[in-house]
Amino acid sequence: MSYNIGYFVGSLASNSINRVVSKALIALAPENLSFTEIQIGNLPLYSADYDADYPEAGTALKKAIEASDGLLFISPEFNRSIPGALKNAIDWGSRPWGTNSFARKPTGLLGASPGAIGTAVMQSSMRSVLSFLDAPQLNSPEVYLQYRPEDFGEDGSISNPDTEKFLAHYIGEYAAFVERVLDSTAAGHIGDEGM
Repeated sequence: MSYNIGYFVGSLASNSINRVVSKALIALAPENLSFTEIQIGNLPLYSADYDADYPEAGTALKKAIEASDGLLFISPEFNRSIPGALKNAIDWGSRPWGTNSFARKPTGLLGASPGAIGTAVMQSSMRSVLSFLDAPQLNSPEVYLQYRPEDFGEDGSISNPDTEKFLAHYIGEYAAFVERVLDSTAAGHIGDEGM
C-alpha cells in the first residue's frame, strides 16, 4: 500500500529550520509514502463568523487534510507553545462544528529548535489539541531536535550520521503507524496504537 502524507510546516519564515528538517525527513522516508505540503500562510484568522460561508482558503485546507492518509506536523515552538499560524490552520481544519477534517488521521509530530529542549513544550500542547480532534498520534519515538546548521544542507541532506539514523528510524516508525491505524480503521475499529 502507498500512502499520501500531508505535512504542515509550523513556521512561515522563508529560512525556517523546520522546513529544512521536513526536506530531510521526506528524503529518508520509505518508498510507500508520498508527501504534499499543506499550506497555512494564506489563511485569515479564524472566526466562527466564517462558518456559514467558508472562504476558499479554508475550504482548500480542509480538502487537503481530507485527501491525506496521514498527517505530519513539523514545527518550531513559539513562546513555549504552538505557533499562531499553525494553531490557526488547525482551527480552520476542525470547523465548522461537526466537520472536523482531522478525525481518525494518523499523525506524527516533531520539531527542531536551536535550543536544547527542541520544541518539547510545543509538542505537549499539540498532543492535547490532537487528542481532542480524535487524531491518533505516534507517541514513540519522539523527536525533540536541537538544530545544528552544520548537520543539514538546504536541500535536506544530512551530514551527521547519528541524526540521519535517528530521523530515518522515526519516519520508518511513522510509516508503520499509518498502516496500523488505517488497517484497524478499515476493519471498523481503532485500537490503542499510540492513542
